[in-house]
Amino acid sequence: TQMTTQKKIAKASENPVIAIRSLRLSTTMSHINQYVDNNIPDANAWMEVTETALTNMEKLLNDIRTQCVNGSTDTKNPEDRKVILDNLKALAEQVYTEGNADYAGKTVFTGYRTSSKLTFEEDEVDTKYEIEQSFDFSDLEEKRYYTGNVQVPETLNGAVECDTKIAENTYERIRLAYNGDTEVSQFSYGYQIDEVTKVEIMATRQDNGSYDVALNTVVMNPDGSVERNPVTGTVDLVPPIVHAYANETEWENSLAGGKIVGTHEIVYIEETGEFIFGNVIANNIADKKCTMDVTYTKEGFNNGELRPEYYYNCKDITDDEEANHVQYMKQNQEIRYTIANNTTIVINTQADEVFNFDIKRDVDELINVVQKALNAADKVTQIENMMSEAQYQDAGSQKMLQTYLDAAKKEMDYADDNLQKTYEAYIGRFDDYMQSTNIAITNLGSMMNGLQLTQTRVENQKMTIEELKSDNEDRDISDIIIDYYASYNAYQSSLTAAGKLGQTSLLDYI
Repeated sequence: TQMTTQKKIAKASENPVIAIRSLRLSTTMSHINQYVDNNIPDANAWMEVTETALTNMEKLLNDIRTQCVNGSTDTKNPEDRKVILDNLKALAEQVYTEGNADYAGKTVFTGYRTSSKLTFEEDEVDTKYEIEQSFDFSDLEEKRYYTGNVQVPETLNGAVECDTKIAENTYERIRLAYNGDTEVSQFSYGYQIDEVTKVEIMATRQDNGSYDVALNTVVMNPDGSVERNPVTGTVDLVPPIVHAYANETEWENSLAGGKIVGTHEIVYIEETGEFIFGNVIANNIADKKCTMDVTYTKEGFNNGELRPEYYYNCKDITDDEEANHVQYMKQNQEIRYTIANNTTIVINTQADEVFNFDIKRDVDELINVVQKALNAADKVTQIENMMSEAQYQDAGSQKMLQTYLDAAKKEMDYADDNLQKTYEAYIGRFDDYMQSTNIAITNLGSMMNGLQLTQTRVENQKMTIEELKSDNEDRDISDIIIDYYASYNAYQSSLTAAGKLGQTSLLDYI
């Protein structure tokens, strides 16, 4: 039997020690085969898909940065600007496409929800989310706002001299993740006084669209509950006056002086999703290192926009029935694979490590700034062309057109200056985005190196177990033949001896 099977035993009762050791080694080998044949290749393929997507994302960000560099050396040639504009529009459509990269039908950047895409796959005009988003003082950034928009007349018949006031104001702002149809229901910010107490400014939206602002002290009790009490004494943080406008045009038209924010005021623009702070408020937020929490609704999402559930605590409130609302909680969603005994590895890169909401918003703002510069230059050209026409050569027409030209040139100068400054600022911003992507690629590379080392170790372990298993169970054919012939010769000798004994009778001894 051993010569046929080349195994030491055919059943456990022949040698229980060998049988038990064989079972243990077989179980270990089964686990190792699972690691070598399935888990490790699966993890490696997942990370290779991720690496390709991150590399493509890095290239796309570099392409956008290149457009900023090209623009920062702008010679104000409209044709060159149009080329940059077209390139930016094309790149804007691709910003988050790599976020939908998948392996075997599983999206690699969406945490546990591998069956869902990172972005909306089509325009969803009726989809509505309630989103909670947090900021801190470091999210404050400077932005320039421009009052006045020259309207070039088609003819001078009935036209009056241009009295458009072209002006520039610079404020600190915080920008929500989304623009478009956004409505803030509540926001608050404040600063810590001591370990358990902080000052909080809370603004709550009323039915008429205005905001009720309260100044509270917030106390954290030992049991974890929170108490809010209106402030009756004098505090450093003065409650702001909050204004909300549908868009910048409504903001501009509501004030005689244009786009202005009082020193103790906050302006919220629903179309752009911006909080614009007056100087005193902005300084208080920065000096006191305030944090800010915002709850807002966003209705209508475009194809390619990031889904909020991968970034924020939010609720899908599309359905009017509250019972049908879907709640999402932002949490760490590391996917771990067991690649060896007592060894696990994180294989996924989470969306918020790379696909920042600000990337698309920055590209859109850059497109808008370039377009405004092109429009402003076009207005100057139109007016200059009108001034050269024969029908407008009289002194009155020339004077009237000159007022339009002066305003248009001022608008163009502001637009050109804003474009130049935006290009220069966004070079640094996209450097930061590329750095985040590079860090993600580096971390992924470290994980892949760790996986490779583990794979080598497990494969060596497999060879060792195979040898131990073979030593425990198998017999060499030459040894079996030697033992067989030894046993055979002993058996034959026994038969010969027994045969000779059988031939002996009592007569042989008489």
